[in-house]
Amino acid sequence: MHAKICGIKNTKTLKYLINHKYPPKFVGFICNYPKSHRNLNFKKLKELIDIKKNAKINYVAVLVNPNQKILKKIMQLNFDYLQLYNVSPEKTKNIKKQLKIKIITALTIDKIKDVKKYKDYKNISEIILFDSKGYEKSLSFNHKLLKIVPKKIKKMIAGNIQYNDKLDKYSKMSDIIDISGSLETKGEKDFSKIDIFLKEINKI
Repeated sequence: MHAKICGIKNTKTLKYLINHKYPPKFVGFICNYPKSHRNLNFKKLKELIDIKKNAKINYVAVLVNPNQKILKKIMQLNFDYLQLYNVSPEKTKNIKKQLKIKIITALTIDKIKDVKKYKDYKNISEIILFDSKGYEKSLSFNHKLLKIVPKKIKKMIAGNIQYNDKLDKYSKMSDIIDISGSLETKGEKDFSKIDIFLKEINKI
């Protein structure tokens, strides 16, 4: 089991993650979604992405239906993955071919038909993220729906997962746990919550 911590906004938090005894494998930055209070402008993104990290940590650009202008700017930065919401399989394939970067396809889940969309992306994306419909609000969905997804598909799971939950219950349905909101206190990342989460993931 690996961890992804999303919505990093400042240098202090990023350096805490990088220097943690059990750093997350994935660190996510919100790049073009103003509805989220975690959204960053390009100047701030560059400042954060230029911070030297452990080779085992992957920087992830979280993008909602990005246009060519945004993609061109993002590719000036040292991201390891693009995490794409609301992007068709054809466009995803074109982005990957054009930019030669690893892809996390994010599917927002309400019903079983939403889960089945993974089939359209399984040969394009390195990882499939199953998230809730209200992803900027850290809402939840029925994680049991993921039982239909084969084990060979590399899965990331999000959607109102709590940092102090019994995280081992997710180990049979996912390879990576992605959380953001539950690690915050009054809208800011809380180092004590992050520490508990990362230590628990390491146990798994």
